[in-house]
Amino acid sequence: MCEQNVTANVSETVIDKRVAVIGIIVSEPSAVESVNGVLHEFGEYIVGRMGLPLRDRNVNAISVVTDAPAGVINAITGKLGGINGVSAKALFQKL
Repeated sequence: MCEQNVTANVSETVIDKRVAVIGIIVSEPSAVESVNGVLHEFGEYIVGRMGLPLRDRNVNAISVVTDAPAGVINAITGKLGGINGVSAKALFQKL
């Protein structure tokens, strides 16, 4: 009986989590430290990250793959978008 409850809880947790890619554009060099701070804060939900500097345009493009509840992904995107010189959007997996 305990085994069924554990299995049910694990299944609910997996269902509640979503895979998403967060696209981030940093156009203000002074914002890089704040962006890294937000990503560190939510590090437990980040599967991988790739950043590309576009030096000739003074812009950094970052993609972050997450596995987290939708509310957490929205919180990450919102915090990033609230930083001056940063744009962030999330693309969620289809259910």
